[in-house]
Amino acid sequence: MSAAVIIKKLNTPHGQDSFTVYKALNEELVREINVTVKEIFDSLGGSSLLKESGDVYIKPNAVDSKPYSYTRAEVIRAVIDYWKNRGARKIFLFENSTQANFTRLVFRAVGYTKICRETGCMPIYLDEENSTSLSFKGKTVPDKAGNPVYDLSEFAMPATVMKLINERDKHLYINVPKLKTHSMGVVTLGIKNQWGFPMQKSRGFDHNFNLHHKLTDILGYIKPDITLIEGIEGTIHGHYFATALADQQVKPFLTLLGSANVVAADIAGAGIFGLTIADVPHLKLAVERGFSGGVKSAGDIILSGDVTDFNDLYNNSDQPQEKHYPWDLFPEFPADVKLVTGQERYCPEGCRNNPLCLLQTLSLDYQGKGGWTLVAGKGHNRGDIESIEGKALIAGHCAIEEVAEQLKARLGKKNVYLSGECNNLCATAEAMLHLMRVNPLKLIPLNNFTASAGYLTARLKGSCSRVPHPLSHIIKRV
Repeated sequence: MSAAVIIKKLNTPHGQDSFTVYKALNEELVREINVTVKEIFDSLGGSSLLKESGDVYIKPNAVDSKPYSYTRAEVIRAVIDYWKNRGARKIFLFENSTQANFTRLVFRAVGYTKICRETGCMPIYLDEENSTSLSFKGKTVPDKAGNPVYDLSEFAMPATVMKLINERDKHLYINVPKLKTHSMGVVTLGIKNQWGFPMQKSRGFDHNFNLHHKLTDILGYIKPDITLIEGIEGTIHGHYFATALADQQVKPFLTLLGSANVVAADIAGAGIFGLTIADVPHLKLAVERGFSGGVKSAGDIILSGDVTDFNDLYNNSDQPQEKHYPWDLFPEFPADVKLVTGQERYCPEGCRNNPLCLLQTLSLDYQGKGGWTLVAGKGHNRGDIESIEGKALIAGHCAIEEVAEQLKARLGKKNVYLSGECNNLCATAEAMLHLMRVNPLKLIPLNNFTASAGYLTARLKGSCSRVPHPLSHIIKRV
């Protein structure tokens, strides 16, 4: 069974010499985006896609307010305006940002709140909703490499997502991810964008070799009706990085991709980076588990628009000699932070790249201080542990179980910081903010009054997000 993907290249120049300063797009490019979004949705069915309720639910990638990490506000406005003009009854913009963030604050910081106010679209902050318990059920036995099954088999799903699952034939659900590689998931496109659905407390466990299985589990519960990948810019070396590195990591692809098949859209999106199904474990799993609508390879996808051959994607002249763009972290980290890693296990999906990603950002963008040790992984050399002096952050439950008591006894409890699970990003952030003396309010691109008011409002509205304490840089919390 074949699936169609529409790929449209934008002709208007991006207009930026450097990406280290995030700017609104120029008016000519915005006009072309509006026209192109209309062409893609019209080609996919236009107003005939509206369902019984007439309501449209739009899921952006608002993982964080970090430049280039989120779906461009200009594209989100174009999507809202399109469905408003097509007679949608109500339009909702819904998201659940990554750990250490309140969705309400992210929406404000990236411009979504303003767009909703001006268009009448209704924002939904999933972290402020009640939830229902569901099961991660895609991996019931160890994999071929001997990696065990899930540490956490249940997860909390927000009420709005449950409504879409239970009333799938009534509401139009549009997924609008950002075109990004990912240092833990290889790419973060339509499938990975749905990892924003589980509540934050459900995401820290198994953010390791099991991550791709869990991404596929979510796809088994819900698939978007339409996926529109925003590739005005694409990011290499991961999805979240120091703005100081933007010129090494941001590529102005000026591309929009649309499809009714999220797996096909992701295969094409990965192709822009020169990556295939074999390179992206959750794409391979989606195909193997029958979640791809019959698509088994790139050969089952019909490309239309401005690109009609996968070779034209894979053979991008700007790609390095290895024929694909890198997805692992850019290799620039502070020399004054010592890294001690396990020899048996050190998962890039968890205790490796999550802490390193944050370390890189706090060091390069916020001049965070070093002079401490980061310990992660499983199977540590005894001599390496005994050589640690001063303060140490132990990231991940494997390392905590193995060396925490030993280090606390020798260094003193006040000098040892713990961040459990495989990826407790909030605890990691609180530890690094204190160790590196970075005020957490500096990470929010809003004035202190607005940020504080948003923080309090989210809490009063019942947000269950795990975010660093505002005084993390002063008070040791973990």
